[in-house]
Order: sequence, then C-alpha cells, then structure tokens
Amino acid sequence: MSKAEIGIIGGSGLYAMPGLSNIREERVTTPFGEPSDAFILGDLEGRKVAFLARHGRGHRILPSELNFRANIYAMKALGVERILSVSAVGSLKEEHKPTDFVVPDQFIDRTFARVSTFFGEGIVAHVAFGDPVCATVADTFTSACKAVGVVGKAGGTYVCMEGPQFSTRAESNLYRSWGADVIGMTNLQEAKLAREAEICYATMAMVTDYDCWHEGHDDVTIDQIVAVLHQNAENAAKVVRAAVAAMPETRTCGCGEALKFAILTDRKAIPAEARKKLALLLDKYL
Repeated sequence: MSKAEIGIIGGSGLYAMPGLSNIREERVTTPFGEPSDAFILGDLEGRKVAFLARHGRGHRILPSELNFRANIYAMKALGVERILSVSAVGSLKEEHKPTDFVVPDQFIDRTFARVSTFFGEGIVAHVAFGDPVCATVADTFTSACKAVGVVGKAGGTYVCMEGPQFSTRAESNLYRSWGADVIGMTNLQEAKLAREAEICYATMAMVTDYDCWHEGHDDVTIDQIVAVLHQNAENAAKVVRAAVAAMPETRTCGCGEALKFAILTDRKAIPAEARKKLALLLDKYL
C-alpha cells in the first residue's frame, strides 16, 4: 500500500512543511544508499505526502554530495507519483527579481561530478527528456502561485552548475548569452532520475539574488540573502500547500510510462543482480 502520493523536496530555507497532520518519520533504505534525511510522512490538504529536506535538516550536505538516486528511489518506494521540488536560485535576468518564483521547463547541465541515472551495470535505458518537467505539475505550481498572491513565472531555463562555488562573472555572462533564466545546483539530477522512475516532476525556483553578472551583486550581503531565503520559504510553503490541494487525482501525462520503450538491453542479457536492484522500476516491464 502506498504511503504517499505526492513528494515534496524542500531546498535551501525550506526544511519542514507547515500544515502537515498525522505526522510520522520514516527512514528508507535503498540499493543506492541513504537518502538525505528521514522522510516526514503526513496528510496535507487531504492528500498523503512525503517531505524530504534535500540538504538534510541543518543543511549538512553539499549539492555535489547529494545522493540523488537514493532520494528519488526512496520516493518511488513510498508510492510517490508526483514530486513538487523547491530550490533556491540566482537570477540571470533583470526581470526575475529576488522573492520571485520561476517554474522552469528546461535545463542546461553544467555538472561534472554526479551520477544522473539508475541504469548501468548491465542495463541500458534511454528515456526521452526533451520536455524535462511534467506539464501538469508545472501548471499546478504556477496556478498555486497565483492563488496565494506570489509572483510565479511559467517556463524558463535553469542552468544546473556543479558548485559549491558560485559562478565566475564570465560564466554568468555566458549563461545570460544563452538566454537562461536562473542558476542553481540541484534540480537537473532530480528531474532526470524522476523521469527514469516514472514520477512526475517539476521544480519551483525561488530567486534569492541576482547572479554575479548584475551591477549591484557585490553589494549584496549574506544577511540580505538569508532574509530573502526566509521570506521565500514562507511563500513556498503556501504555494506547495495550494499546489497539493489543486493537484489532479489521476495522472493523464506520459511520465508514468517513461520506461515503456526505453530499455534497450536484451531481457535475457540483464544480470540477475542488476535486475534485482532495479526491480522497483522494472518489474512492470520485465
């Protein structure tokens, strides 16, 4: 029996989910190691949800240290079919101001030290990723922003960089020349793995500051950024709650069948150990 239908991944500033009832904590063990923290299970707006603090409570885990596979696999194991992700980002455009929210529909990968797939070890699969977020979840996020009176912009490109250092000015201006909207360090791997796990995924990017391209960037202090983080977290909690309430009961998108034609390996050639490791994802097809 599913323990949750909607997963919530909280980013910088959002380490808990206000409004949860019937709360219980559960640690999930996966074939890929330990997730970032224990999951907080409960009811929110009449729906069963699972909340995970991406960087762990107390913000202990660097973006490059995140066990993305364990986090997404654990969501799948809990029965999650949709993930609402929240993350802090820098703005690459004047129009995206601090405290604005952006719901990106595209990504550019600038990471180099991460594993972004469940496959390998004898199993080859290639999922479609031209449209990397679930339109249903993204639209629900955007509508929820409007419902609670928060600036929420639909669409845009999220540059996912390795970090933990922020961009050089040359890099920042390069990304701007590409037409990118926001820059962060976490969401692309989540989106890729969620697609492989046949989970609907979208992220709400919370702008904390302008990236270093901006003329006034050097005058921004950590105190100011932390103040924006707190404001963003309060608004994000309201938006997530509204999004959970408005989320359609049934899925009509193609996310739930992303693996249907993706597995290229001859079924007879799949190693027993690899198949066992990925049984949660593959049993419906094998």
